[in-house]
Amino acid sequence: MKLDAIDLRILDAVQRDGRITKLALAEKAGLSPTPCWMRLRKLEKAGIITGYHARVAPRRIAPVASVMMEVTLANHRQADFERFERAISAIPEIVACWSVGGGVDYILKIIAPDIDAYQRLVDGLLDRELGIDRYFTYIVTKTVKEETVLPVSSFTAVGEEQSAP
Repeated sequence: MKLDAIDLRILDAVQRDGRITKLALAEKAGLSPTPCWMRLRKLEKAGIITGYHARVAPRRIAPVASVMMEVTLANHRQADFERFERAISAIPEIVACWSVGGGVDYILKIIAPDIDAYQRLVDGLLDRELGIDRYFTYIVTKTVKEETVLPVSSFTAVGEEQSAP
């Protein structure tokens, strides 16, 4: 789907405020409400907008430990990756997982009540024999930047290239 400047303004606005009114969104997009709403629905149906969420500050609820973990698997067959990914997808404390190129296979972001709970989670992963060869733990001591708003206006060149036949 090729996106134009209006679509990008809509995406930027709903990222910043998922509860924006139809009228306010139309104003930000530079359209009247009905065409703006139709474009929003088109972006949702195309899977470009995948949901609306509240951003929660976990440390305001309870003390937590944020941990980044590098994981390298012992074997690199497709079945090994699938088994690992299936297992970690079912663990709510693992809030993000990226398959990466380079010296490690995965980087995980884990939110646990404390370091002991994190270690119990890791012990459980190791007990399940998911093929983890080694892992490295990085305790987050301070969040410097954690942005959820994507810079969609800088994606225009990418979107045009993908739409080309």
